[in-house]
Amino acid sequence: MIDIAKFSCQKALRFTFPLLFFITINESFGQNKQIQISIDPQIQFQKIEHFGASDSWACQFVGNWTELQKNKIADLLFSQDTLTNGQPKGIGLSIWRFNIGAGSTEQGDLSGIKDIWRRAECFLDSNGNYDWNRQKGQIWFLNAAKERKVAKFLGFTNSPPVHFTVNKKAFATDGKPNLDSTQFDNFSKFLTQVITGIKAKTGILFDYVSPVNEPQWKWSDGGQEGTPFTNKHITGITKSLSAALAKAHLPTQINICEAGQIDYLYKNHNNPACGNQIAAFFQTNSPFYIGNLPNVTKAISGHSYFTTSTSDTAILKRKALQKSVQSVPNLKYWMSEYCILGDNEGEIQGNKKDLGINPALYIAKVIHHDLVYANASAWHWWTALSHYDYKDGLIYIDNSTTDGNFYTSKMLWAFGNYSRFIRPDAKRISASIQSKEDVKCLVSAYKNIDKKIVAVIINSESFPIELNLSLKKQKIKSFRTYTTSEIEDLSASKKIKKSNKITVSPNSVTSILIE
Repeated sequence: MIDIAKFSCQKALRFTFPLLFFITINESFGQNKQIQISIDPQIQFQKIEHFGASDSWACQFVGNWTELQKNKIADLLFSQDTLTNGQPKGIGLSIWRFNIGAGSTEQGDLSGIKDIWRRAECFLDSNGNYDWNRQKGQIWFLNAAKERKVAKFLGFTNSPPVHFTVNKKAFATDGKPNLDSTQFDNFSKFLTQVITGIKAKTGILFDYVSPVNEPQWKWSDGGQEGTPFTNKHITGITKSLSAALAKAHLPTQINICEAGQIDYLYKNHNNPACGNQIAAFFQTNSPFYIGNLPNVTKAISGHSYFTTSTSDTAILKRKALQKSVQSVPNLKYWMSEYCILGDNEGEIQGNKKDLGINPALYIAKVIHHDLVYANASAWHWWTALSHYDYKDGLIYIDNSTTDGNFYTSKMLWAFGNYSRFIRPDAKRISASIQSKEDVKCLVSAYKNIDKKIVAVIINSESFPIELNLSLKKQKIKSFRTYTTSEIEDLSASKKIKKSNKITVSPNSVTSILIE
């Protein structure tokens, strides 16, 4: 079946007749929907700290590509500049995540990790010496982010260095934790040395360090670096690392615990030894309590995998998560890793690369649910660059370790509808939709510290929607829209003055900057 509305909208750019036909069809079938968007800046929710992505796994290679190519990629990820046509040059990430490798690259095929892209270098060698020329490609991206005014940096590990692990590999055996308690202090010393060494080499001090990653999974198939940990292990590692950072007089904060699925944060789920982690780490009566350590971030992090479909399920889980977070005074929630995995109840498949708008709309809805129902104060994509045939990259690259081409996705630009315009320390504010008809449209709104208001509209309908926008007790002086759709990449409108009427494109994510 031909989607007449979509077909006509695309053709309308070149021909007059299809545009008129498009309008007639919409009116005939009642598809020209109108909705009211009401924003109240006085009703405020969580503070937004940052939007980010990680350098795993491709930046280790792409950071050694030609200057031209890697600078173009860095601009797309980090730049806050604007092109002459008004379009943003990049999505303006406000935090960059650096993978502190475990040393599987140096082991080569003996590492047991067949895919060279999923191995990682380690600054520490087997003789106990540090080589700050390692992870060169990732260091390049660190510097590129700093040059483009990225505000925050986080170092994370998938596995401790192979020199310290139980099986001397960067992945676990039989789903057992791969770091003995006798090595906690060595691991902590290593992380402290890495923070100090990178600061000396680049001038960049990690604001945060995340010592464990998805501790609920077995990590025993050799697919990448990784190890499981129980809550007891995480507490031991965190206490050791806290002491090491304090001894080194480093202000870096520890972020825990990168739960592989948000269910583990607020209930035992299927693994009591590493579940119910909000209560385990931040309730004072818990044997694993670490909330009193001065350099532990008052935020707990989790990953949105396997909890995003259906929308009703996603909302229920995030409300339960937020209720648990609220049980601890001043605790925040960070959504610290996501890409599209699995079959998502049949809504969208993670496999097969798709540069188009459908996965972008799905990602935008995940961000919306995390910010609005889980009150996430941070939202981080998984891997910024990917060469895989999977929906895991913002930017896709050729399968080349030396040089190649890159390809932007609509997921990049839809993420940019949030990251580029909602800046650090913005507050989420009240936004609601009133409509006489049922429309697949979502709205959230934010107030930046410069007092400018940003509304993000997700239109999942195959036809345009007319918005009537209002601010409580305030008049709209002017606004400008930035749209990501099948044919637009954060395309900017002209500034519209003394109006509150906006038409958003079919199947689109639109950011509205209001003065």
